[in-house]
Amino acid sequence: MESPKIALIHQYITAYNSFDTEGMCACLHPEIRFENWSGGELTLVTEGLDAFRAQAESARQYFTSRRQVLTQIEESAAEVRVSIAYTATLAQSLPNGMSAGDILSLQGTSIFQFREGLIVGLSDHS
Repeated sequence: MESPKIALIHQYITAYNSFDTEGMCACLHPEIRFENWSGGELTLVTEGLDAFRAQAESARQYFTSRRQVLTQIEESAAEVRVSIAYTATLAQSLPNGMSAGDILSLQGTSIFQFREGLIVGLSDHS
């Protein structure tokens, strides 16, 4: 049987894959801190549920589909670290030369921290 933390992560990922922003936010603590790291550089930080919600809604416009699949889970007392296979289909062209309809595939790690039964820290690394 999976722990409540792992169950909450699965609930969050299911909502993420479905573009369900409110479902994602239901898993998050009001003081959520979200970080996105790309190539070792911090590219985005949000503080608080309202900022996270705004970013999640804004990000929806970039993809026609997206899917995170957990490939490995490591749970400790302080955090849960998951390896993720990520694929997404772009809805619009990006400055890096990728075009609408292109498929983005990444391998990454997400680190989840918890408070009061909710996710209070989420750090995505790709």
